[in-house]
Amino acid sequence: MKVRVALTIGLVALQASSLIAQNRPGRWTEAQATTWYSKQPWLVGANFIPSDAINELEMFQATTFNPELNDKELGLGESIGMNTMRVFLQDQLWSQDPEGFKKRLDMFLSIAAKHHIRPLLVLFDSCWETNPHLGPQHPPIPGIHNSGWVQSPGKQELLDRSYEPKLKSYVEGVVGAFANDDRILGWDVWNEPDNRGGDTVADEVAKVRRVAELLPRVFAWARSANPKQPLTSGVWTGDWTHPDQESAMTGIQLAESDVISFHNYGWPEEFEARILSLQQYHRPILCTEYMARGAGSTFDNSLPIAKKYNVAAINWGLVAGKTQTYFPWDSWDKPYVRSQPTVWFHEVFRQDDTPYRQHEVDLIRELTGRGASPVTSASARK
Repeated sequence: MKVRVALTIGLVALQASSLIAQNRPGRWTEAQATTWYSKQPWLVGANFIPSDAINELEMFQATTFNPELNDKELGLGESIGMNTMRVFLQDQLWSQDPEGFKKRLDMFLSIAAKHHIRPLLVLFDSCWETNPHLGPQHPPIPGIHNSGWVQSPGKQELLDRSYEPKLKSYVEGVVGAFANDDRILGWDVWNEPDNRGGDTVADEVAKVRRVAELLPRVFAWARSANPKQPLTSGVWTGDWTHPDQESAMTGIQLAESDVISFHNYGWPEEFEARILSLQQYHRPILCTEYMARGAGSTFDNSLPIAKKYNVAAINWGLVAGKTQTYFPWDSWDKPYVRSQPTVWFHEVFRQDDTPYRQHEVDLIRELTGRGASPVTSASARK
């Protein structure tokens, strides 16, 4: 989904190391995390946004929230054995209408529970559009991957220190409202916090420095609500084999997370190596982004490895729609306006609910114990 950006920022590293050294009351012990994970099924799912929404705002705003479509598409996930979804929230939804947002989120959780799906909820995100706004969202830009996704918070709010109390209110309010809710799997407090997103190189330094300051506070704000669900923030870039090789941000993520999560869109050898490098932390491991066919990350290669190591596997995308993430990353530079990609990048199902690739859904069903699909079973009887 994202462009990889390697950063070396001395000031951020100094601040982060100081923050990590502080006491972290409330972080789960290894034993607590292991006990929690032992009670979970093998977690398999997708990063979910309904096909009629271009971003988090359109998914949850009152005028565009679509319970019926959420129900239908979560049902598709359930039909192939998926039992979790990673779902992005957005801070402006809270600042606009806290009670209305809580009601819609509660409704979404009920729909998910109907399909035996427990979402992992994402609070903040450093990727894509830097200036999110409430209200109508622009239509998809033809031929471009994820052309309308927005950050949370936006750059202006992130860098404005006077806005921080609103971010705290959002975290404490949302997590507090659902802290004891069994329908929620966990909280992913910040997606790819050191991702450049849509920022310029100059802005990137200030952005990452500020996120490095905020990330430990966000963990603390969430923990102040005493959630029964674990907290995490997924590492996604750099070297994780030894603390001396990690970036400052990765160090914060690994030091603060109750359970370890990571992203990987590489070939199976790289995927397995990433898992092995994270086993040193002796905590449950969740892969919260993978599966980019054109980059070498596929269900066929990665999902069996995840099952082998009992690692949660949450791919990017479920039903093709307004995010257009079936287009590859290179569509940012050369939009697929006159032609379709030879191979879909993300997504599992087409708009008509049929699988993009029948073998993939059969494999997911097999590995999750869901059994053969009706189409496959019928074919086998002929």
